Amino acid sequence: MLILLAFIIVFHITSAALLFISTIDNAWWVGKDFSTDVWKVCTNITNCTAIDENNSEYQSVQAVQATMVLSTILCCVAFLVFILQLFRLKQGERFVLTSTIQLLSCLCVMIAASIYTNRHEDLHKSSGYVFDIRSGQYGYSFILAWIAFAFTLISGIMYLVLRKRK
Repeated sequence: MLILLAFIIVFHITSAALLFISTIDNAWWVGKDFSTDVWKVCTNITNCTAIDENNSEYQSVQAVQATMVLSTILCCVAFLVFILQLFRLKQGERFVLTSTIQLLSCLCVMIAASIYTNRHEDLHKSSGYVFDIRSGQYGYSFILAWIAFAFTLISGIMYLVLRKRK
C-alpha cells in the first residue's frame, strides 16, 4: 500500500510540475528566430513583448491564460485535499472530492489547449505582433499541456477508484 501511495503522490506532483512548466514557459509556438506563449512573444531571450489588448485575438489568449492558471491551481488544491483526506477519511471510503477537483483541473487544461489549437492560426495572423510569426510550429510547452491533460485525467480516475486502506 505504501508503494501505491508513493506512486500516486509522485504522479500527482509530476502532473502539477507539467502544468506549471506549460503555463509559465515561453514555448507554445516556436520558430527559427522567435518563441511565443500565452503571455509574451520573444524574438530572442532579452527582447520580449507582452501580449496585450492591441492583439486582435486577445480574448482567446486571455481564455487560455485563465484556464491554464485555473488548472494549475486546481491541481495543487487537489493534492492538498488528497493529503487531508488521507488522514480524515474512514477506512474503505473513496477519494471522491480529490478526484472531482483533479478532473476539473483536467477539464481546464483541455479547454486551454483546445482553444489554443483552434485559434492558433488567427492568433498568429493577428496584427498585434511586430513581426511575422506564422512560420512557427507548436513548441514543447504546448505538448506538455496535452501531456498534463492526460496525466490529470489518469490521476483523477485513480483517485475515484482508490479506496482508503490501512
